[in-house]
Order: sequence, then C-alpha cells, then structure tokens
Amino acid sequence: MARSQTAKTSFFGSFFAGSTEVALPRLVLVVAIFFLSVFGLVVVFSASSVEAMNEDLPSSFYVVRQLIFMVVGTLICFAILIFAPYDIWHTRFLDFCWIGTIVLMLMTAAVGDAALGAQRWLTIGGITGQPSEFAKAAFVLMAARIMYNARYEKMDTNSFLIQIGLLIVLPLAVLYVTQSDLGTTLICLVGILAVVYLSGIPVRTMLLLTLALGLFAVAAVLFRGYRSDRLTNLLNPEDDYYGSGYQLVRSFYAFGEGGLFGVGPGNSTEKYLYLPEAETDFIFAIVGEEYGLIGALLVVAAFFAILWAGLSIAKGAPDLFGTLVAGGCTVTLVFQAFLNMACVTGVLPTTGKPLPFMSAGGSAIVGAFILLGIILSVSLAQDGKSPMYERRRNDLKVVRASGQSQRKKGKK
Repeated sequence: MARSQTAKTSFFGSFFAGSTEVALPRLVLVVAIFFLSVFGLVVVFSASSVEAMNEDLPSSFYVVRQLIFMVVGTLICFAILIFAPYDIWHTRFLDFCWIGTIVLMLMTAAVGDAALGAQRWLTIGGITGQPSEFAKAAFVLMAARIMYNARYEKMDTNSFLIQIGLLIVLPLAVLYVTQSDLGTTLICLVGILAVVYLSGIPVRTMLLLTLALGLFAVAAVLFRGYRSDRLTNLLNPEDDYYGSGYQLVRSFYAFGEGGLFGVGPGNSTEKYLYLPEAETDFIFAIVGEEYGLIGALLVVAAFFAILWAGLSIAKGAPDLFGTLVAGGCTVTLVFQAFLNMACVTGVLPTTGKPLPFMSAGGSAIVGAFILLGIILSVSLAQDGKSPMYERRRNDLKVVRASGQSQRKKGKK
C-alpha cells in the first residue's frame, strides 16, 4: 500500500520534471490546452447566454454544461495516463475498443437521432453524443498498429491490404455514407496520412496518397448537391444572404466588427441570435468579434504550440509505435482546429466541425481530451514516468532487495 502511494506521488510530482527536451513539450502542450479550455469557457458563456435565455433557461446553462463535460474529459485524460500506457494500444485491448466504436457507428446509422440535416447523434441512457468524435482516436490507433506491424513483423502484402481494407477503408466508408460526414472523414484521413508518413513510407507514395485524398475531397463536394451549393456560396455568400450564405456573412460581420482589439468581452452583437451555432461551430467568429484579431491570433498560436509540442513528443517517443500514435493524434487534433477556422473565415466550405477545447459540445470536448491523454501517455513513457514503468521499477527494487537479503542469510 505504501509502495503504491509512493508511486502515485512520484508520478504527479514529477509530471513536468526531467530533461528540457522531454519536459518542455509536455509543459507547452498542457499550458496551451489549459488556455484554450479556460478561454473557451469564457467565450461559450458570452456566445450562449442569449440563446439560453431565449429558450427559458438560465444564462449560464450552456457554460455549466460545458464545464461538466470538460471535467469528465479531464478525468478520462488522467485515467488514460494512469491506467493505459501507450503500448496498450498494441494489444487486444485496442480490438475491444475498435469493435465498440464500430458498433456505436452502426447503431447511429440504424437508430441515431437526426439533427441539422444529418443523422450523427446517438442517445443511450438519456445521454446524447456523436460516436464519430471517438472514432478519430480509434482510426489513428488502428492505423498506427497496422503500420508498425507492417514494418517490424514482416507482414506480407496480402495481409497488409486486407487489414487496411477491413479495418480502415470499410469503416471510413460506413462513416461517410451513413452519416454523410465529410468533415469527420477528412479529419480521420489526415490523421491516418500522418501515421503513414511517420512510418517512413516513400515520398512518391505519400504524394500519391495525398493527391488521392485531395481528389476525394473535391469529388465529395462537387457531386453532392448541398455541398456544391456550399462551395458556390463560399465564393459569393451575399448572393444568397437569406439562404445558405447567411451564416458565413454573419461570421464576416463578426470579424469585421471586432477589428484589431475587438468590442470587448460579452459585447458581441452576433450572439443575439444573428449568427447560428455561435457557441459551437462558429465560436471562432465570436472570438474575433469580442477579442479582435489579437484574440484570434492567440487561439491560432495556441494550436501551433500544440502542433509543435505533439510532434516533439512524437519525435522523442521510445519507439516507432509511440511516434505513430503521438504524431497521428496531434495532427488529427490540430487539423480539425484549422479546418474549423478555415470554414468560419470563408477559406473552405462549412463542414460543421467544432473547434477543439473551445466549442460547446459534450462528445467533442471528451473526444479532444482522449486524444490529449494518448499524446501525454507517450510523453510520460519517454523518461519512464508512466505509472506502468513506475510499478515495474518498484517491483524490480523489491525483488532485488529480497534477493540480497536471502543471500546474506545464506552466508551467515
């Protein structure tokens, strides 16, 4: 009991200790996430207060709910750090999680709730969420295991292609077709491409895969009616101001009103039911309005800091599998952030993806903290601070001490 308590104290007390090249990325990552989470709560409160009162709810309803989800996500993140060292994803444990993810996606397709023109929500026991938010981590982890096995376990070509087809391509196709979710599909594909790149695939092959991804995205937009309409409205949103271009125009108004320094916290005009989804998908527009270009750039800088820290952790991982896991999760997280900001600023057509750690939404915030927990688990393994390694080290000390005492008794 005493030994277990010592291990826990050592783990939490030394979280930011160690060499600079190991501890600095971890510190930068945690600080950036903390900033985005706290800033997100402030902006969510401002953006959602009017809508909450319009629904006869307390003005703090959405921010309190967001705080609860944030606490749940943080607890799950710590649970991953303490009980799930990164190499557990190379065992059968990943298979169980993967099957659970697939089952949830199939249940969403069969009995899911439709909202905003898509069937992406599933209600179980009174709790509603989007299983696709958890699928992002699952796809990265499965791709990392396949690529690692292909490199070190001499997997033949047929087995490799079968695993890619059954465990990656087919589930992605199910996600895209049943939920019509191009945004999540692209996020998963980019995370998988990051895993493939970090595994050491030839540059020519990587370029071909990237080209294929680009062609898929273009085809998905051009050959689906409402998506092609979004592309047209992206070029001239004012042409259909009271239709599909309305949300983007109101987002432009928000950024224009904010200017360099913003109108001040809580002083947004667009939150008065002018900008749809102000506290969720378009929260970055409220940041731009209330905190101006300076505030928006701080958010962008925070995600660049996450990218640097996550890739630094991936570079210093104990093995290739850790590199693939940390790198893939980091790219997935950051790509979703920049995809959201590109849509809100009119660079890309709207996809409906939230801004990680800032947008209101339960499954989105929990899914983001799961990715964070996996990245940090790789970081802790770099210097042996993972609880798994702590326990092994303590057990070895006990065995060694016991063996030495036995030898002394024998000499006597």
